[in-house]
Amino acid sequence: MLFRKRPVAIPDPDWSAVCRAFPLVTALDPAGAPRLRDLAARFLRAKSIEPARGLEMDDAARAGLAALACVPVLGLGLDAYRGWTSLVVHPGGFLARGHDVDEAGVVHEFEEPRSGEAWLQGPVVLSWEDVAASGQLDGYNVVIHEMAHKLDMLNGDANGFPPLGRDMDRKAWHGAFTAAFDHMNACLDQDLDPPLDEYAAESPGEFFAVASEYFFELPEVLRDAYPDVYRQLAAFYRVDPVAGQRGGA
Repeated sequence: MLFRKRPVAIPDPDWSAVCRAFPLVTALDPAGAPRLRDLAARFLRAKSIEPARGLEMDDAARAGLAALACVPVLGLGLDAYRGWTSLVVHPGGFLARGHDVDEAGVVHEFEEPRSGEAWLQGPVVLSWEDVAASGQLDGYNVVIHEMAHKLDMLNGDANGFPPLGRDMDRKAWHGAFTAAFDHMNACLDQDLDPPLDEYAAESPGEFFAVASEYFFELPEVLRDAYPDVYRQLAAFYRVDPVAGQRGGA
């Protein structure tokens, strides 16, 4: 088996291609963009990107995926992605198995289409079609979404309550996210347009992941809709996109 040599640094032509493909990268402040480039190169050395179903990815595509994956850890560092090693990338959407338990206790298995999936203590699975549609500053980012799940899973299942920084207040986090999640569901119950994508109302874990997408892609929208959630995410990710501080500490 041949193994792809992992780059020490991302070459200028590849990084230029990343910046053209993903406007989110160029939206970073001047201090953040070089740090993201370095972090993405380290990500490529630490993680294995595994194309599936005949997908071919050149070095620029791999660099782009790595860059998007590293946006959430600009302020946290790459160690926040500990405990897993690979990303499986399909050309487009894929089917994932799930199950439901009915009122009689009978388990029903099914398959449903997915654009991304994060496994507890396992890989991240992504649709390249959806990766390519991410980072456009429109609120949609499947890579950030699944990476948020991975951060959430550092202390167990993805339940919307990741391990917080030592300077953060668990009660404040719970209060901010519970109020916003309840508001999202109330909007949908009343047939009103919610301020975030309605998938955020699926569960607290999905709310955290969708809110993370907005935090980096459309930070003003999240801040205006749920200012307490925005403040909690700024403390958690250690960056403030609205203030132009996307480069982290």
